[in-house]
Amino acid sequence: MHALLRHLEAVGLEGAPRVLGVDRQGREVLTHLDGETAGEDLPWPAWVYSRTALEEVGRWARRLHHATRSFVPPPDARWLAGQTWRPGLVIGHHDAAPWNAVWRDGSLAGFFDWDTAGPSTREFDLAFMALTWVPLHARRFAERTGFTAFEDRSRRLHLLLDAYEYEGDRSAFGTVVAARARTNAEVIRRMAAAGDPVYTALEPVAVDLDQAAREVDMLPASFWLPPVRGRSTFHGADDGPE
Repeated sequence: MHALLRHLEAVGLEGAPRVLGVDRQGREVLTHLDGETAGEDLPWPAWVYSRTALEEVGRWARRLHHATRSFVPPPDARWLAGQTWRPGLVIGHHDAAPWNAVWRDGSLAGFFDWDTAGPSTREFDLAFMALTWVPLHARRFAERTGFTAFEDRSRRLHLLLDAYEYEGDRSAFGTVVAARARTNAEVIRRMAAAGDPVYTALEPVAVDLDQAAREVDMLPASFWLPPVRGRSTFHGADDGPE
């Protein structure tokens, strides 16, 4: 992770903490990202589901993926989820969700908690952002966080993908989103079974992720097709109609 963060600093990517070193007790020391976080209280702040946040997340993700195309991990690098790096992959944050975001002065300041970062395709990392920011997570999860505009999720998805300047096949993106949800659930259960208390506590999240995958699988083909421009209205928090 430190090698990655040092690379991001070297190439000038904003929105990630900088590595300062390790103290005498062996604790890592990173810079602080100043701003507001979603916190642990529900519902989440209104900015989480604003149009500004959605689009800035997409633009930030593209900058991250572009910046990591030139990153070559150290030979002994080990990634949390056990991924294997190969040329052609990017490095994804893999947990660039509202709970790891920092919001400052009306815009996205960046993301913390880089422990889950690792080799990825662009789509696989972007899929988790779609799950948590659109959100395409399980309906019951989204409702707990304060999201209500379920009829607007297709448009929100395409705003995210447009901001990322995604050029892939959007009709196939749903398969990636469902696979991402199932993969996260599997990783949580695997690490919980190994005795990690953090992941044991997250086992209910794995249940929600499995449900999210089922709900994504049930979305109609039209959901993944970009809307006809000028015929629909966006209802993001605080931002008003397009």
